[in-house]
Amino acid sequence: MGVQPHLPVDPDPLPGPGEGLSPPGLTAYAGGMDWKGRWVVITGASSGFGAATAEAFAGVGAGVILGARRLDRLAEVAGRCRAGGTPTEFHPLDVASTASVAAFVDRVRSISPRVDVLINNAGGAHGLDPVATGRDEDWEAMVQSNLLGLARVTRAMLPLLPHHAGASLLNIGSIAGHQAYEGGAIYCGVKAAERSITQALRLELNGTGIRVGSLDPGMALTEFSDVRFRGDMARAAQVYRGVEPLVARDIAETLLWMASRPPHVNIDEIVLKPTDQAAIHKVHRRTAG
Repeated sequence: MGVQPHLPVDPDPLPGPGEGLSPPGLTAYAGGMDWKGRWVVITGASSGFGAATAEAFAGVGAGVILGARRLDRLAEVAGRCRAGGTPTEFHPLDVASTASVAAFVDRVRSISPRVDVLINNAGGAHGLDPVATGRDEDWEAMVQSNLLGLARVTRAMLPLLPHHAGASLLNIGSIAGHQAYEGGAIYCGVKAAERSITQALRLELNGTGIRVGSLDPGMALTEFSDVRFRGDMARAAQVYRGVEPLVARDIAETLLWMASRPPHVNIDEIVLKPTDQAAIHKVHRRTAG
């Protein structure tokens, strides 16, 4: 690829009218990005959105580097990515630990001095208790994974994202970051913080050519509710009763689309909900029969 991280801002004058950084017309959109030789780093890649996203990028020829705590599941995802001949690496990653993040990024650097896409997916919700009865361990887990973990990984990875080369930094948010709901005070809070961090990064990195965006899903069928309800599968199933929710592939394909835009296009934010969900509290549920 030949572009080193943190190149100085191009001193050449701005393009004139009609002269973009990408080919004119629809060519840049129709042709898409050539992913061969590019590397994508995904956190929380052992299941759900992260696993599906790894397979989506591997499917178009990108090399993927995956991080998560559950190595057995991570190895399974890596195996599926490698089945198509795509370069795939994985390494343990606990975003709640600065030392773990540093070790992960050292491993990434040993594979490639350049990362074209960083997807901060690690996170999750724990419990659905009101503030009055909330647990410290649940709150701390959500703050560490969704908020501080995102900041740690981003700080460590930024030196590997090349300037003026179409690199992308994409964060997984939630509609919970847009609208609060009872029982979700801390989760809504950390997702609102993720949204603010993304917006601040967009300002801080302006002029580098690094694209920054957030994908904020609504109701999606993954292990999310299983974790939130501590393995109570019956209670988790009720969340999706009578609804056709999003699935992990929907998020993966949207992330791939965001990262595949021409270098002059930045998708700042996408809110993605199932058709059955108009708002957090407004959900159409079908009855049996």
